[in-house]
Amino acid sequence: MTAPHPVDTRLPWHRLLVFGIQHVLIMYTGCVTVPLVFGAAVGLDKSTIAMLISADLLVAGIITLVQSLGLGRFAGARLPIVTGATFVAMSPMILIAKEYGLPAVYGSMLVGGILGVALAWPFAKVVRFFTPLVSGTVLTVVGISLIGVAGGLIVGSDPKSASYAAPSNIALAAAVLLIALVCTTLGRGVWSQLGVLIALIAGVLIAILMGLVQLGGVSDASWLGVPHPFYFGAPEFPLTAVVAMSIVMAVVFAESTASMLAIGEITGKPLRQADIARGLVGDGLSAVLAGVFNSFIDTVFNQNVGAVAGTRVYSRYVTAVSGAILVLLGAIPRIGAVVAAVPKPVVGGVGLMLFATIAVIGIGILRRADLADRVNLGIVAIAIGVGLVPVLTKGMFDRFPSSLEILLNSGVTLAAVTVFVLNLLFNHTRLGELARGATDPEPVDPVPPDPVAA
Repeated sequence: MTAPHPVDTRLPWHRLLVFGIQHVLIMYTGCVTVPLVFGAAVGLDKSTIAMLISADLLVAGIITLVQSLGLGRFAGARLPIVTGATFVAMSPMILIAKEYGLPAVYGSMLVGGILGVALAWPFAKVVRFFTPLVSGTVLTVVGISLIGVAGGLIVGSDPKSASYAAPSNIALAAAVLLIALVCTTLGRGVWSQLGVLIALIAGVLIAILMGLVQLGGVSDASWLGVPHPFYFGAPEFPLTAVVAMSIVMAVVFAESTASMLAIGEITGKPLRQADIARGLVGDGLSAVLAGVFNSFIDTVFNQNVGAVAGTRVYSRYVTAVSGAILVLLGAIPRIGAVVAAVPKPVVGGVGLMLFATIAVIGIGILRRADLADRVNLGIVAIAIGVGLVPVLTKGMFDRFPSSLEILLNSGVTLAAVTVFVLNLLFNHTRLGELARGATDPEPVDPVPPDPVAA
């Protein structure tokens, strides 16, 4: 009898539980930071943010179960995958909320998810066009553009407020950053992996001493409950919002594909095109569920990919346990209320590190696209410039039609479209040969061998 692949091995229940809890601890801070930052950025009260956190954990748990165990032949990569809210959608969501309101955020997300489910199989066939040049550029812009959001949480949003840019708040955020740095650089094993979570907890303790933590709403939250569908009202579908969220879905697909391929390499389980497609259907389902339950689009969490490599525990049943734990946490609203009480400077300090890390990861991916080639260098330079200009030049597109501002003011959307189109033109057509000239070296970002051939 042939032994099952390590990915399909069922471990003893106590090992499943221990490693499952570890995965949850590794991804928890990154996952709940998305609703915390989004809620604060659009001015939601603590009880509403607590609801977003519960919905976030619930959907992340469901999609983790789908990706780990599979949903027939329809969805799920059947790999040791933990999913959670992606930061890629953050800026577009904030812009849509401010322009059209929250019903439009979740309506456009719902449509984006439906399109994602429909296009997952075709996308798996064209994944070769989402090269490191594309994904690295987009992640770099995502990280840099979100740093301003973290800074806003630290200093405040109202310049007329007495607490705006208070030195005490800045000092609190700096302390959180310092603690995270010490844990992640000097810590070993799990202490290093949980550095951000430790910094968050330490920041809350410091904030309590400073009198910044208000737990009055925690006692009002129930112990058990399920997030209310369409909490903000019937979904709305402004065209520009739908287009923006559909572009975000494509970027999430590219990000998840890279992560799934990495998991395949780590575990020694070659992935077929069908495996990738089912994994992408899982991403699309996350957006559909998020649109209904007021949550966020999920993607494969790379820190958990690192945990699989570090522990060499490849069983997908471990991450299935993680998914079950997340579902349980999402069904306990009081947990969401506690997390929502974390002061904004603490969230901003943690967010600053997480967002900068995303940018650094993007830069690391770009190193795989040899930027010594002048054409590739030009593509990256233009895409990053176009993506960051609306972030750094406030009001640049204020005189354009409001329906276009969602697209034009979203650095992520602009960067993604720009780098994808330019990479397609200069690295996948004859135009690249003409641009480089007959004596120039071959393109440094060629079409790689298809690792997911059916």
